[in-house]
Amino acid sequence: MLIGISPVIGPDLLDTLFRMGHGDEIVLADAFFTGDSLNSRVIRADGLRIPDLLDGILALINLDSYVEHPVVMMQPVPGDELDLSVERSYREVIDRRWPGTPPTERMERFAFYERAKKAFAVVMTGETVKYGNIILKKGVIPVSR
Repeated sequence: MLIGISPVIGPDLLDTLFRMGHGDEIVLADAFFTGDSLNSRVIRADGLRIPDLLDGILALINLDSYVEHPVVMMQPVPGDELDLSVERSYREVIDRRWPGTPPTERMERFAFYERAKKAFAVVMTGETVKYGNIILKKGVIPVSR
């Protein structure tokens, strides 16, 4: 255990966050997501909920301030109803850790899958809410001299 790092951040996730560069994306996927089919770098976080992971991750990295939407979620398919409390629970963490983050972008399901293919990594969680997948774009940390 490391001091100051949330216990939900396992060694594989910590290594991945360290290796990600500015503009790289990480997908926090629900338990039903097709992570292994879409991306070769999959990290297991079974049993963990996405808001808890968001809190641990966003204590270690910042979001990209050079893009319009550093946070992306999947939009529902026609005929499905969106549970707005899911995004609210994510935004509560995001806005507490990184106030001023632009609104979350919603992306069509198959476009989201295509973006997940290009992501730096996919974290498979224990999240079971519908449309709970989220993509984060890592920012650059200002360097002081």
